Amino acid sequence: MEVIYQYAWLIPVFPLLGAMLVGLGLISLNQVTNRLRQLNAVVIISMMAAAMGMSFALLWSQIQGHASYLRTFEWAAAGNFHLSMGYTIDHLTALMLVIVTTVACLVMVYTDGYMAHDPGYVRFYAYLSLFGSSMLGLVVSPNLVQIYIFWELVGMCSYLLVGFWYDRKSAADAAQKAFVTNRVGDFGLLLGILGLFWATGSFDFNIMGDRLAQLVESGSISNFLAVLFAILVFLGPVAKSAQFPLHVWLPDAMEGPTPISALIHAATMVAAGVFLIARMYPVFEDVPAAMNVIAFTGAFTAFLGASIAITQNDIKKGLAYSTISQLGYMVMAMGIGSYSAGLFHLMTHAYFKAMLFLGSGSVIHGMEGVVGHDPALAQDMRLMGGLRKYMPVTATTFLIGCLAISGIPPFAGFWSKDEILGKAFEANPLLWMIGWLTAGITAFYMFRMYFMTFEGKFRGTDEKIKEKLKKAAATIVLELESEEPVPNFGPGAMKKGELAATSQHHDSHDSHGHHSDSPHESPWTMTLPLALLAVPSILIGLVGTPYANYFEEFIFPPSETLSEVIEKAAEFNPTEFYIMAGASVGISLIAITLASLMYLRRKIDPAAIAAKIQPLYELSLNKWYFDEIYHRVFVLGLRRVARQVMEVDFRVVDGAVNLTGFFTLVSGEGLKYLENGRAQFYALIVFGAVLGLVIVFGVT
Repeated sequence: MEVIYQYAWLIPVFPLLGAMLVGLGLISLNQVTNRLRQLNAVVIISMMAAAMGMSFALLWSQIQGHASYLRTFEWAAAGNFHLSMGYTIDHLTALMLVIVTTVACLVMVYTDGYMAHDPGYVRFYAYLSLFGSSMLGLVVSPNLVQIYIFWELVGMCSYLLVGFWYDRKSAADAAQKAFVTNRVGDFGLLLGILGLFWATGSFDFNIMGDRLAQLVESGSISNFLAVLFAILVFLGPVAKSAQFPLHVWLPDAMEGPTPISALIHAATMVAAGVFLIARMYPVFEDVPAAMNVIAFTGAFTAFLGASIAITQNDIKKGLAYSTISQLGYMVMAMGIGSYSAGLFHLMTHAYFKAMLFLGSGSVIHGMEGVVGHDPALAQDMRLMGGLRKYMPVTATTFLIGCLAISGIPPFAGFWSKDEILGKAFEANPLLWMIGWLTAGITAFYMFRMYFMTFEGKFRGTDEKIKEKLKKAAATIVLELESEEPVPNFGPGAMKKGELAATSQHHDSHDSHGHHSDSPHESPWTMTLPLALLAVPSILIGLVGTPYANYFEEFIFPPSETLSEVIEKAAEFNPTEFYIMAGASVGISLIAITLASLMYLRRKIDPAAIAAKIQPLYELSLNKWYFDEIYHRVFVLGLRRVARQVMEVDFRVVDGAVNLTGFFTLVSGEGLKYLENGRAQFYALIVFGAVLGLVIVFGVT
C-alpha cells in the first residue's frame, strides 16, 4: 500500500499529461487531431479514470487507518528562507481527490454527447483535463504557496472554459467578469499569505495556526492584525466560492457549455474555496472574530442566492444561484466550527448538483431541436413543460436531485443540510433561522423549476410565447446598448465585424441544424452519467447519519482527536434530532406543496402574488441590483478615474517629458554656436569665466 503513496503525485499528472498530448496535437497537427475526435476523448477520459482509480485506492487506505503521508523537496532557498514543494495525502485530501475525479470523469463522458457537433470538441476536452489537473494539484498541495499557484491555474482554466464560445459577446464578457472578480479576492488572499508569513515565518497550515495563536496570546502581534490576516485569506474563498459580495461572476459563468458549468459548480472552482477554508482551519479557529465574519457571510449568501433563484426563468441561472446558496451553507458551517458538516455538505452537494446541471444540459440539448440554436430560448423554462414524457431518464434524475437539495429524507442533502442546521442552532439561533428559511425557499424554487420543466403541457411550440420572449430579449439588448459605451478596438483587440464573421461557426454546440416538433431524450453518453450520479445523490448521505456518523469519524478538525469525535458522537440526542429534522423537513414540504399549487395544479396565480409584492419581486428578479450597482460604481466609475489618470498622464507626465526634450533641443541649438573649432575663442571663454568668478568672489 505504501507504493500507492509514493506515486500519488501521478494523480494530477495523469490529466495534465492528457491535456498536453491533445494540446500539442492541436498546435502541431490541428486538422488531424480534430478529425480524431473520439480518440482524443478516450485518451483524456482514460487519464482521468486512472487518476480516479488511484484516488479510490488512497481513500480506502486512509479509511483503513494509514497514517498521513507527506513528501516534499526544497524548491527555493535564500539565506534562512526555505520553500518546499511536494504533496500530502491525508483524510481531507483523499476525500477531495475522489470527489474531483469521479465528477470530472462523469462530466467528460457526458461531454462526448453534449459537444458532439461542436467544432471545438477536442479543444474543450483539453481544457477540461487541464482544469481537473489544476484542481487535483491544489488538493494535494502541502503548503499555502503551492495552493496559491494551483489556485491561479484553476482560475485561468475557468476563464478559458467560461469563455469557450469566445465569439459570443456574452461569453467573452462573462469570462472577463469571472476573471476580474476573482482577481479581487485573490489579491486579498495574496496579502493574507504574505501577512501570515511575516507574522509566523511559515507557509505550513498547522505551524501558521499554532504560531499565530501564540503570538496573539503573548502580545507580540495585536488581535486586530490576526483578524485582518485571516479575513484577507478568506477573501480568496469569497471570490472562488461566490460569497457575498463577490458572488456576481458565478451566474454569468453559465455562458460556458453546460459540462463545464457542472464541473465548476460541483467539484472544482467553487469547491476550491471551501477546501481552502478547511485547510486553513488551524488559522481560522483561533480567531473568533474571523470565524464570525465567515459564518455570517455564509448565512447571508445562502439567503441571497435562494431569494434570487426563486424568480429566475433560465434553468441554468436558477441552478447557479442555487449553488451560491448551498455554498453559503458550507461556509456558514465552517464559520460556526462545524468542520465536518461543511465538508459533508460539500461532498453530497457535489454529486446532486453535478447531476442537476448535467440534467439541465440534457434538457437544453433536447430543446434545441424545437426552439433552434438561440441559447436564451433553449434554456428558458417558460418554453418547457411536459418534458417528462419525452425525456424520462433526465426527468427522473432531475427529480432525485430536487429531492436531495430540498433536504427530503433519505436523500443525501437531508443528512448534510440537517447537520449544518443543528450545529447552527447550537452556535447562534439567528444563523439557524436564516438557514431554516433558506431551506424552505430552496425547496420552493427547485420544485418550481421541476414543475415548469417536466410537468404540465409542452410550451416549446407556442409561437406567441416565443415572440414575447424574443421581444423582451430585444428590449433588454437595446437598453444595454444605449447605456453602455461601445468598446474601443485597438492593438490586440478583435477587428470590427470579426465577431459577426465568426459567430456563425460557433453559435451553438449543436450546429447540425436539425429541427423537430418535440424534444428528445439525450444519447446514452449523457444519460449514463446522470444515472450513475443518481446513486450517490440518494445513498451517500447515509455515511453521515447522526446515528452512526462514519463521515465525521473520518473527517474531523486538525485540532481534535478521534477519541474526542467519538465521545461527541456518543452524546447524540434523538429527541433533539427529530425536532430539528422535523422543522427543516416540514418547511421543505410546505414549500413543495406551495410550488405544486402554483406551477403544477395552477390553483394559485404566481403573477397575482408578484403584483402584490412588486418591490420584492423586482428586487429578486433584478438580482438585488448588484450587477447594476457594480456597473455604475466600479465599471463606469473606474472608467472616469482612468480618463482622469489619462489626462494627468497627457498633461503632466507627458508635458514634463516634452518640456525636458524642448529644453534640451533649445539648449543644444544655442550651444552649437559656441562650438566653432577656434582655440582663441575657447581661450576667450575660459578667460571670461575666470574673470567672472574673480569678480563674484571678490565682491563677496
